[in-house]
Amino acid sequence: MAAAQPPALPKPLQLPLSQDDLDKINAYLTPLTPEEILHWAVEHLPNLYQTTAFGLTGLVAIDMLSKLTATPPPLIFLDTLYHFPETYALVEEVKRRYGVAVAVYTPEGCADVAAFERAHGARLWERDEARYDYLVKVEPARRAYAELGVQAVITGRRASQGGARAGLRPLEVDGRGLVKLNPLCAWNLAVVEWYAERSGVPRNALLERGYKSVGDWHSTVPSGAGDAGERAGRWAGRDEKTECGLHVDGVAGGR
Repeated sequence: MAAAQPPALPKPLQLPLSQDDLDKINAYLTPLTPEEILHWAVEHLPNLYQTTAFGLTGLVAIDMLSKLTATPPPLIFLDTLYHFPETYALVEEVKRRYGVAVAVYTPEGCADVAAFERAHGARLWERDEARYDYLVKVEPARRAYAELGVQAVITGRRASQGGARAGLRPLEVDGRGLVKLNPLCAWNLAVVEWYAERSGVPRNALLERGYKSVGDWHSTVPSGAGDAGERAGRWAGRDEKTECGLHVDGVAGGR
């Protein structure tokens, strides 16, 4: 069977995309490698950024982009103010290693935990989890995209992470018209780790201490023996929760 031919589309793409064009693009991108998908994206997607919490998949994408272009898409880091110290150290390491611009967005009007808790009270995630997710992730993401003029974002989501991600395609458009590229959607964690090891990709030090997926310190624990799933340890005790609100609410982000 012959490989799908690249659809004849302008560079950059004119948005919004029709469903027909989206289907043609996905038919073309699906059999490609992540590097080839990213190369296509850099050429075609307007006002492209990478939203990342510096998870291993996002870091692999950063490394790939650094080898594909001298001017990789800027990064957006949604700083919830409750990340582990190891995550903040990783952010600085990535800045030094790749020299890529990082736009940091915190909850509106809050530069630190003290300001956030003055405005919203202590341990909001226990009292109103949906509001917490909105304040620390969804609203900052919307504000970032509006202020930066973002039209397309690279995410670190993968189908093997399960839950709502199981049916991921390389390219999606959310309910607000934001284009979301999932370049590693077909890779499982073992392949991501293989690439990271081979290429010396920086990683969160917590991954060497039993954590599978790293989020806020108050909702992330090391995975136990026999824990299933690539995101085991996130939202401990909350088996029904698989997303932080970004993708559920139609705003893209990724690890």
